[in-house]
Order: sequence, then structure tokens, then C-alpha cells
Amino acid sequence: MADADLSFKIGPDQAGARLDAYLASQIEGWSRARLQRLIQSEDVLVNGKVAKASYKLREADEIEVELVAPPADFFTPENIPLDIVYEDETLVVVNKPAGLVVHPAAGTPSGTLANALAYHFQKLPDPTGVRPGIVHRLDRDTSGLLVVAKTEAALENLSDQFRDRTVYKSYLALVHGRVASNSGKIDQPLARDPSNRTRMAVVRGGRNALTLYRVRRAFDRFTLLDVELKTGRTHQIRVHLAWMKHPVVGDETYGGGRDNTIQDPRLRARIRALNRHFLHAEKLGFKHPKSGEFVKFESPLPDELVGFLTALDGKAGGHGGPPLQL
Repeated sequence: MADADLSFKIGPDQAGARLDAYLASQIEGWSRARLQRLIQSEDVLVNGKVAKASYKLREADEIEVELVAPPADFFTPENIPLDIVYEDETLVVVNKPAGLVVHPAAGTPSGTLANALAYHFQKLPDPTGVRPGIVHRLDRDTSGLLVVAKTEAALENLSDQFRDRTVYKSYLALVHGRVASNSGKIDQPLARDPSNRTRMAVVRGGRNALTLYRVRRAFDRFTLLDVELKTGRTHQIRVHLAWMKHPVVGDETYGGGRDNTIQDPRLRARIRALNRHFLHAEKLGFKHPKSGEFVKFESPLPDELVGFLTALDGKAGGHGGPPLQL
């Protein structure tokens, strides 16, 4: 289930059923009410477009559903170290490194954050008997903060906060080019790229997606942005910034080869050496499921990204040679 996405094609026997009722019959563990909220959040597409829960299905309709990952107790425990930022009896906030996949998929059946969570929380007191549940995701090569529920009640509460778009999510992104305006928003719908189903794209009739950005620092040929997500679509930041003609540095999927246009061979080599894109989930805030208090967490940039910015400053870019000329 790549990126926790499901797809269905309606046959003659399913034609005429309501969208929400059909999905409830197909997706185990999801109530009809919860699926209705998913549909209202535009996380369900019918033939590439948003639809209502009451939509009557037709033969050959194609449905795409974007799901939050299932609870971690579906996964084999593996002894993988975790960087825990905060933990209590209700939830845990972890700092995910780049390169770690959040949950198992077709190409990564093990070695994921979910496997690590299942192992780690086997050894902790858990009076409800429920293992941690993943509430949201980060791309494999995105580092930063993730909140994980330790009880079913917390999982439901946090999932609702994400669906209601009340969670504060702020990222740091280094992009190609000088962004002209100091701040702005990108309000463009997203869906699977019709020409390449493994990618996302700005598609008319797709899921509503809103991204806010503000320039933190400008370099000669790059811009460091604070990016706030108002929705949580797959690859949203990367697709929106690429649509704006300022792709994320190191993004092989949406960068369009922009990294290869850099003239300085040492800088090109530094980008390749990152072996990731320059996107970091820096800040995360939400209402605590138990106390109702708004809590906020922050994660510093990983060393490899700090080193890259230092190179742009010309302070350590040459390893004894002259500063990088950008």
C-alpha cells in the first residue's frame, strides 16, 4: 500500500452504491462516519475529482483513497533506534531521520519507523494494550517531527485534528532560485499525475491543497523558506514548490534536473552527497488529546543540512580551498 493509498475500480455489481457505503465495505477498520470525514477532507477522488459521500457509483468508476497509516501493531517489531523528542502515556513525538520510511510498502517491507515503534513500545507500560499508531507521514527523504498515538483514543483524536486542519506543521525547505516575494501562498489542487501514477501533480479537480511560505534567507541562487502546510496531501510541499518553478534542492522526483544545471562541480557533488532532498519538518503543534492544551515541538536542522548551508555561506564549502561561488 504505497504511501497508504488505495485504489478501486467499480464493477457492474457495485454500481449504484453510495461512495461512503462502498468504501466502508472495502476498507477494514474504518467506520462509515470516519470515511465520510475523509471524503469531506477531499482525501477521496472519483475519476480524479473530489466527490460527495452520497455520490452514486457507476460502473468503471476509479476511486483513489489516501489513508493515514494503520496502527503499528500490524507491523513486525524491529530493534531500530528512535530519536524521541517527547513521550507520555498518551503519545510520543519522534524526530525521523532522512532515509527512514514511515511504514512498510511494496518496496520496503521492513526497516521502517513503524517496525521500530512496534519494537520500542513492546517494552513500555501500556495499560490499554494498544501499540502506538501512526497519525501522519513524512516522505522517506524528509526529516523531522512526527507524532504517534499510544492509545486508540489518542489515535482518533489526533487523526481528527489532522483532518480538521488544526495541526500546526512548519517545514524548512531550500529551493532553487531567488523567490521574488517575501511571503505568499500556493493554492493549487493535487492528484496523481495522469502521465505518471507514481508522482503527484497540480491537477484540475484534484484535492484542495494550500501551502504558505515565507523567505527566511536568500542566497544568490537559492532561497531558504519557512513552509507551513494547511493541508496534508502526498508530496504537497515538493509538488507546490516545483509548480512555482522553485523545486526543492536534491529532489530527484520533482526537481526536473535542476540540480544538474549548477555550474560549480563541488556544489553539485555536495547535493549528490546529501542523498536526500532539503526538506525538514521543523515545527509541530497540536492540542494534547488528554489535556486539551496546545503543545508545540521543534526539531533543529540535521547536521548534513546545516553543513550544506554553511557551504553556501562560504565558511566551510571548500574544505581548505576557496569558498563555493554561487
